[in-house]
Amino acid sequence: MDSLRIVPARETKAATTQDTSNSFGLHDTLQYGPRSLAAEVTTNSKIRDRLENWEATQDNLKLQMHRQVFGLHMPMRLMMERKLASYNPHMPVLPQSNVHLDILMGRDELLDTADFMMPASEMTQPLDIHADMEKKLRM
Repeated sequence: MDSLRIVPARETKAATTQDTSNSFGLHDTLQYGPRSLAAEVTTNSKIRDRLENWEATQDNLKLQMHRQVFGLHMPMRLMMERKLASYNPHMPVLPQSNVHLDILMGRDELLDTADFMMPASEMTQPLDIHADMEKKLRM
């Protein structure tokens, strides 16, 4: 089953000239499909691509398991709650924290570097709330 994937899927390998050349040294489009210059130029590693999609794959797995156990209403409800919790109007100068969304995503017990290390630029920056609200509201 492709929907209950624990690890992100591997990227499909695009056709390059080195892999798909015929006896004349040209790319055989009819046999291997169109040539992708973007795939030949990029040098991303396979493990990097899979790690970038890790959280999305894990979230999709959890939603699929909720759907099979509880029915279709459960993932729909979770997605609706996440959307409502992600709307967080706040003052633009003040640091933003969304504890409700972290709880819904299961990140409430995780400790990231952003949680305890604040950049020095934010600590020394004077708070001008009125100017920032005027900028946000385009006044």
